[in-house]
Amino acid sequence: MSRVEHIGLATLYLGDCRDVLPTIRNVDAVVSDPPYGVKERTARKAAGRGRDGVKRLPRCSKAAGARDWPAVIGDDGPFDPTPWLGFPKVVLFGGNHFSDKLPGASKWIVWDKREGTGPDDNADCEMAWTNLKGPARIHRQVWRGLIRRGEENDGGKSGRLHPTQKPIALMDFCLDQCRLDPAATVMDPYMGSGPTGVAAVRRGLRFIGVEIDPTYFDTACRRIEDAQRQAGLFTTPAILALQSPPAKVEG
Repeated sequence: MSRVEHIGLATLYLGDCRDVLPTIRNVDAVVSDPPYGVKERTARKAAGRGRDGVKRLPRCSKAAGARDWPAVIGDDGPFDPTPWLGFPKVVLFGGNHFSDKLPGASKWIVWDKREGTGPDDNADCEMAWTNLKGPARIHRQVWRGLIRRGEENDGGKSGRLHPTQKPIALMDFCLDQCRLDPAATVMDPYMGSGPTGVAAVRRGLRFIGVEIDPTYFDTACRRIEDAQRQAGLFTTPAILALQSPPAKVEG
């Protein structure tokens, strides 16, 4: 790991999650959207190679601030979920892409991205495998280009922060399904722009995030710091005094 940031209840690592994992202790839930080998499929829609020769994902709309997305690190091969399956509670998006490597499960989480609108070239939904007990659940939140329900619907001012960005409300829904204790620690080993971390700190949960890309890491740090600051406005000093610090790590 090359950098560690401590932001309130969150501990954030810039580095490879495989290097950080051996140092982690006492994580109650892993909630993440890992890279699962869609680079070759998205390449057919890609805008081509930039001047630096780096293969890039499709541009966002100009209204959202058009840009070429560098390919997500680790998305050039199949995903192995094995290191994360031993945690008490696990939610992994994209599970349908690596279901042959997963145990059977009853409680899948389905994100309905169309919410009654017509289909397009992209998937109508995304699916997350979980080891949670109970029936499958659906989170409905439209998310197609500039048409985004929720707090990210800012009229295109900020645009997307990550090529596979998830809504904060979706990750909060996943945390709700985990039924965590107030003092629980949540980990996202593929943090991206940090929506899981934002949802966790808003709930007063301890959070450990790992991101290998420096640009997305900085974005996540900023968003989680803002969320921590806003959460503090509604948290009394007495409650803060009762909250434990983030999980300690070794190394």
